[in-house]
Amino acid sequence: MNGAVRPSGPFREGDRVQLTGPKGRLHTITLRSDGELHTHHGVLKHTDLIGSPDGSVVTNSSGHEYLALRPLLRDFAMSMPRGAAIIYPKDSAQIVMQADIFPGATVVEAGVGSGALSLALLRAIGDDGKLTSFERREDFAEVARANVETFFGTDPDTWEVVVGDLAEELPRQYEPGTVDRVVLDMLAPWECMDVVADALTPGGVVLCYIATATQLSRVAEYIRATGLFTDPDASETMVRGWHVEGLAVRPDHRMVAHTGFLLTARRLAPGAIPPEVRRRASKSSYGDEDVELWTPGAVGDREITDKNLRKRVREAQKAAAGARTAAASREGDSTNE
Repeated sequence: MNGAVRPSGPFREGDRVQLTGPKGRLHTITLRSDGELHTHHGVLKHTDLIGSPDGSVVTNSSGHEYLALRPLLRDFAMSMPRGAAIIYPKDSAQIVMQADIFPGATVVEAGVGSGALSLALLRAIGDDGKLTSFERREDFAEVARANVETFFGTDPDTWEVVVGDLAEELPRQYEPGTVDRVVLDMLAPWECMDVVADALTPGGVVLCYIATATQLSRVAEYIRATGLFTDPDASETMVRGWHVEGLAVRPDHRMVAHTGFLLTARRLAPGAIPPEVRRRASKSSYGDEDVELWTPGAVGDREITDKNLRKRVREAQKAAAGARTAAASREGDSTNE
C-alpha cells in the first residue's frame, strides 16, 4: 500500500506481537529493547523475542512457554486501543462483501471510531483506491490514525481523515456522482442520506451499520421515501465457534451474537423509478420520541470517559511510534542488502 508492507521475518523492536500463554490467555505487546511482560506466571523479557522468527515459542523466568505470533488483522482489531466501540471482524467482513468494496474504489466512511473498519476498507481498496473517513470528534480521529499507522507501519496515502459533520463536509470533498461506496456508522444515518445520494454514482452502494431495530426501521423507511435507491436489504451476522477435539465435537458455550444490523441499498440512475414492490400494510411512521427510547444511551450502553479516552490516545500513539521504529529498521536492512 504505497510502500506499506506488512511486517515479516524476525521480530524487531517496535513490532506488535501476540503472545498465547499457558492457559490460552492472550497478551498483545509492542516490543521494546528494555521491555518486560509481567504476569503471575513470571517475567518474559522482550529481548528474548527480538530476532526470533514469527511463530516462535519462548520461555519466561518461571519456565512457562508462550507462543509468539504477529497479530492478524482480526487479532489486531480486537486488541488495539479503543476510543469508540469497534465494528467487530464478523461485521467488517460482511461490510466488505455486501458493499462490494473493490480495488480502486472511491469509498466514504462516516464514523471512523477507533479505525477497525478503516483497516478492512483500506485493505480492500488497494493501492489505487481512495478512502475518506469522516469523524466528528478529533480525539476519536487521533486514536484511529495511530491504530492504522501501527498496523500498516506507515500512514497510507490512500486514506484521508476529515474531522467534521458528514452532511456539511461531503459536498466539499466530492463532486456529485463521484463516490462508489458509502459506509455509515452513526446514530441517525437518515440525516445524511440526501447528501449521500448526491455523492454516489448511479449503481453505487450505501451501507448503514445500525445498533437498534427502531433505528433500522426508520432509516429503511427514509431510504424508501427518497425514491433515489433500490429497496433496502437488512441483515445481521452471528458467529458461533465450535470445540473440536477427537470425538468431542460441540458448539462453544459462548458466541458473538448481535452487534448491529447491516442495511444496504443501491443508487438509482437520475430520473429512474423503481418497480413498485407489493407488501402488507404496516406502521411506518416514527417520531423523535420513539427513536430516543432506543438510542445507545437509553438502552444502557456506556460512553467512554474523557480521562479513559486520553489514555487510549496515548496508548495508540505509543504503538504507532513503535511501528515507525520497526518500519525504519526494516528499510535500513533492505538498504544494506
